[in-house]
Amino acid sequence: MTKGGMESVEVFTTEGKGRGLKAQKEFLPGDVIFAEPAYAAVVFDSLTHVICHTCFKRQERLHRCGQCKFAYYCDRTCQRAAWLNHKNECSAIKRHGKAPSENIRLAARILWKMEREGSGLSEGCLVSIDELQNHVDSFGEEEKKELRADVESFLEFWPPHCQQFGMQLISHIFGVISCNGFTLSDQRGLQAVGVGIFPNLCQANHDCWPNCTVVFNNGNHEAVRSMFHTQMRIELRALTKISPGDELTVSYVDFLSLSEERRKQLKKQYYFDCTCEHCKKQLKDDLMLAVKTGESKPSADTVKEVIQLSKDTLEKINKARMEGQYHEVVKLCRDCLKKQEPVLGDTNIYLLRILSIASEVLSYLQMFEEAADYAKRMVDGYLKIYHPNNAQLGMAVMRAGVTHWHAGLIEAGHGLICKAYAILLITHGPSHPITKDLEVMRVQTEMELRMFQQNEFMYYKMREAALKNQKIQVMPEPSNENAPSLFHKKE
Repeated sequence: MTKGGMESVEVFTTEGKGRGLKAQKEFLPGDVIFAEPAYAAVVFDSLTHVICHTCFKRQERLHRCGQCKFAYYCDRTCQRAAWLNHKNECSAIKRHGKAPSENIRLAARILWKMEREGSGLSEGCLVSIDELQNHVDSFGEEEKKELRADVESFLEFWPPHCQQFGMQLISHIFGVISCNGFTLSDQRGLQAVGVGIFPNLCQANHDCWPNCTVVFNNGNHEAVRSMFHTQMRIELRALTKISPGDELTVSYVDFLSLSEERRKQLKKQYYFDCTCEHCKKQLKDDLMLAVKTGESKPSADTVKEVIQLSKDTLEKINKARMEGQYHEVVKLCRDCLKKQEPVLGDTNIYLLRILSIASEVLSYLQMFEEAADYAKRMVDGYLKIYHPNNAQLGMAVMRAGVTHWHAGLIEAGHGLICKAYAILLITHGPSHPITKDLEVMRVQTEMELRMFQQNEFMYYKMREAALKNQKIQVMPEPSNENAPSLFHKKE
């Protein structure tokens, strides 16, 4: 079953897992299996005035829609591209007096599209919106209560002159949004900024060690000539060699958790029991719970004590970060690491979580040498746990490389930036803004490394002078959020 540019994949049904996607031809690491524009998408409520409502890029100055005063766009190109989807929304917001929440706006956009095009297959879609899973039957009491509130709010917002849909279909759409809404990120891929529905992507089943990854590409709206104008879309990219007939899988959660924790999260958010190889055999759990070995091997009670201390410290760190108390975060990390280091192994996830926070916050405070040491240890642990072509791993290695460069450790910095570039070429592709930025860094650090190898003394003199004249690049403020997860689950 193929349709409109989707010839390389096929929908199939498996017992116990429902529908899935299968490759129709061979793919190599980094190949784009398919690209898919959003069926419908909206910006999060908290970011509606700082993110473009068409391409989801973060911009300094945005143009506001003169009619509803709610939607914001990069420029006229984005505003014109949005009109088909914004037209009904624009008049509904004016009539309603204010914009409803993101869930209501997304449901309305989906139903306006169904009003325009019917509920059958849209061009390029392998399945219709009607056929997507909604899991409403699996909802708990709290979720059912939220669903009823959403339906009520929707009915207040939905204009009387538009096509009227039955309660069952409206509930189905909210169910689809709840378990199939895909997280959209800004152009750097670091912050979740919106949610969209991509019907083809919804068919890809989960595996904790998948053969594909999904990247959000904001498109190129600056290009005036239409042949270079690309719309906002997701890309399903191969992480390993895939043969014809292989199932295409993606990971709905970050791998850096014990198999039991991942299974709990998947059951709670997506209503299924993960039966992937890594969960069934608890692969890598031993690494994630590693303790020091050798003569001074710690007792089981000591390990238990240190893990509990780590969990308590992570809670205190979250509180301090929320309040912007970054020096307190550093103190908490240092104290915790002193207790962890004699007890926990180099790949223990509790040690790695503290190292990650410490390196990020110290970089922000411009204490780069200490940050680089922690970042290096974190990356060494990650490399033993993550799939070699994992996007989270690539981003972590990139951050470690930049931290080493800031610390003046040019050889290690260049090595890490090259390693990150090799990973992101596969996970994000050469034209993604992050990969382009990394390519610039790679070229710059390569040039600096040559200079360093020719004359170390002159290199440091030139670097010192350059940093005096140029405002040092401040690292972004540490975020209290995790990296955007694949699917957006309404909390």
